[in-house]
Amino acid sequence: MANLENVEITYTLDIQGEACPMPAVATLEVLPKMKKGEVLEVLCDCPQAINSIPVDAKNRGFEVLAVEQDGPTLRFVIRKP
Repeated sequence: MANLENVEITYTLDIQGEACPMPAVATLEVLPKMKKGEVLEVLCDCPQAINSIPVDAKNRGFEVLAVEQDGPTLRFVIRKP
């Protein structure tokens, strides 16, 4: 995982409270609309997303910079290369 100190978040998608698979679906809708180098922060509390979002993003060629968990809240930081 990358050092996030110098990473500027371009967009934040806060989908806490949404049941699976909505967080993964919403993330996959936003990623293709991003420009090269932009960074998306995704916040959700769906337990299955800890596996689905990073795998889906990597499979589509995006760079997963961070996967963090704070209690029930998951945070993903994803960059479009």
